[in-house]
Amino acid sequence: MVEPYDVVIIGGGPAGLTAGLYASRSRLSTLLLERGLFGGQIVNATKVENFPGFPQGISGTELGELMHRQAAAFGLETRLAEVTGVELEGKIREVLTDHGGFKARALIVASGSEHRRLSVPGEERLLGRGVSYCATCDAPFFRGKEVAVVGGGDTAITDALYLARFASRIYLIHRRRELRAVGLIQERASAEPRLSFTWDSVVEEVLGGEEVEGLRLRDVNTGKSSRLGVQGVFVAIGQEPNTAFLKGKLQLTTTGHISTNALMETALPGVFAAGDVRQGAGRQAITAAGDGATATLSALVYLRA
Repeated sequence: MVEPYDVVIIGGGPAGLTAGLYASRSRLSTLLLERGLFGGQIVNATKVENFPGFPQGISGTELGELMHRQAAAFGLETRLAEVTGVELEGKIREVLTDHGGFKARALIVASGSEHRRLSVPGEERLLGRGVSYCATCDAPFFRGKEVAVVGGGDTAITDALYLARFASRIYLIHRRRELRAVGLIQERASAEPRLSFTWDSVVEEVLGGEEVEGLRLRDVNTGKSSRLGVQGVFVAIGQEPNTAFLKGKLQLTTTGHISTNALMETALPGVFAAGDVRQGAGRQAITAAGDGATATLSALVYLRA
């Protein structure tokens, strides 16, 4: 009979890799499962300038690879596999994947989230070349340029206000005529001279060759198409946590996120969550890494009890 791992980690972004680093350095037998590239969403960032220790910045892909290499150097075992389900009954948990099942005494869910996409032509092709889902990450690259923000909620308006520190002009594109953002944020947006609103409009195509050159918009009332010349577009229409495999197994919020306390503990003892998958996450690489470290420290306490 195969012995269970001390810890199984689901997800290889900054939260999962940091959890793996802390666990492997603590000499816990640890397996990390990742379905794609190590680094999570950060691999989409052309240059990361707000992660400590890299004063000249670093590409998201390279940062993810360095974090993976560092954890692996201490003995972290990693496998590329798609998690399809979990069994959380009893003290030994099992993670089911397309490459078989893996048992663990403690489980850390760091499966992250995915930005909702516009799902229009040009979006995927120009990702990282003018298309962004993180204003905090990429705003400095658009200094003096004209950009668009798509969305009407708190995140979209907050992103637009942050971009106003760098961009020469920000166009906020919203499919309705009223914003969903809270009143105070709306007031700040109305007072920002660099920000203008394009109401009742949706993006039909992201235009450009090697980089974003504009957007093709459609008026939802008239059906009329128009072209908006911008050098960047920030999509802020929400996020979807990667928790489908947990439904019916672990209590989730109405948005599908995992509720945790400050120690990253979930409602089930021995099951922890870290990073963007949990409710109230900071949605930054550095905060995700902090979550991952905290989750492993909590798992250590649990395993030693």
